[in-house]
Amino acid sequence: MSKVLVTGGSGYVGTQLIAALLRDGREVRATVRSLESEGDVRTAMRRGNADDSGLEVVAAELTADDGWAAAAAGCEEVHHVASPMIQTDDPNEVIVPAREGTIHALRAARDAGARRVVLTSSFVAVGYTPKPGFEYTEADWTDPDTPGLAAYPLSKVIAERTAWDFIEREGGDTELVTVNPTFILGPTLTTQARSSLQLIKAMLDGHMPVVRRQRFGVADVRDVADVHIRAMAAPEAAGKRFLVLADGPTISFLETAQLLRERLGPLGERVPTEEAPGEDPPRLIIHNDRAKTELGWRPRPAETTIVETAESLRDLGLLENNDDEH
Repeated sequence: MSKVLVTGGSGYVGTQLIAALLRDGREVRATVRSLESEGDVRTAMRRGNADDSGLEVVAAELTADDGWAAAAAGCEEVHHVASPMIQTDDPNEVIVPAREGTIHALRAARDAGARRVVLTSSFVAVGYTPKPGFEYTEADWTDPDTPGLAAYPLSKVIAERTAWDFIEREGGDTELVTVNPTFILGPTLTTQARSSLQLIKAMLDGHMPVVRRQRFGVADVRDVADVHIRAMAAPEAAGKRFLVLADGPTISFLETAQLLRERLGPLGERVPTEEAPGEDPPRLIIHNDRAKTELGWRPRPAETTIVETAESLRDLGLLENNDDEH
């Protein structure tokens, strides 16, 4: 079997995906922005009980041409995970690299004769435009003209639309599948509390006196990696999107905080107990049936994911006042 290319190899999702592939006996080539992070990636693999001897790390920037052809060479399977997650007042700082990185990855995959690309998109590309009933499936799309749409959701919509357009117009024989997770939590293999982990860390560190009123689905980072692998393998997945989230109702930030307090003892003492004032958010229903039915996937419970996120932050020493009694 050929090497598997994974972009965004040093990230939260990327490291879990690479570790899962290595544990399955696959050889992996991973892209990073700078080879200075190679040591951290290899340490993350060992943390994930994976043998990094089957891992090759190469450099490729989302907005630069250099490195992409070499990264994809000889790879029949490409997982495009890399995408910027930064807070900025300039949407183009997120949109441009997300869009250009998608084009670079898809073009390189096509030119290398890759069979399929599985792209990490997001629920924000599915359900960030309000609709009657607030019930969403893979058939829904966020309208980029939705009032108040922030830079990150907009970048994910544009990147995924760009991917489907590219495959239709220029993709040749290369197939595309997208994975659309909701709010990603779960244990991290890196030593940085990135993206969604920052929210759980802020709760546990006592830096969030109140939580905002919002409901969301929880997707375990390990489940996101699992769906990537299943979506790559299943012939019938070609041309489809797959929502990834735990079974059951969506959860609020206050319910998340309450769970942390109830399940973690002293570690959860600082989590908030109040919601910001305002109206209750509308009900939110997100369907994960397609991934379960067509890929044979079974999600972890949201409660397990949330608790193991906190335990991971503790075990890696990423929480403040992380003394022995915790």
